[in-house]
Amino acid sequence: MSKVAIEISELRDRDDKKVRDLAEFLEGKVKAKVDILGGEITINYEETGKMPSKAYLRVLLRKFLHKAELKEQFRVISGKENVFIVKEKRVRVEE
Repeated sequence: MSKVAIEISELRDRDDKKVRDLAEFLEGKVKAKVDILGGEITINYEETGKMPSKAYLRVLLRKFLHKAELKEQFRVISGKENVFIVKEKRVRVEE
C-alpha cells in the first residue's frame, strides 16, 4: 500500500488556511501527490514509488506544527496502519 492518511479535522475546525499550508509543506518535502479530502489529507506515493518511513512523516508533521506556531495547541499521534492524527491538546486546569 502506498498511501498515508492524515486526519486533520480538528485543525480544519481551527484554521482552514493552515490545512492548505500543511498540504503544500508535505508536497514539497515528500515529493508525492497530496490531496485534501474533507477532514483528511492523503499522500499518494504510486507515481514515485518510494514511501518514507512513518517516523520521518511524524517528524515532518511535528516540524510543520512548530513552524506554523501550533505546537502548543496540537500534537501528532498515530492512528491505524498508515494513519496519523493531528489532535488538539487538552487544556489542563489546575485547582
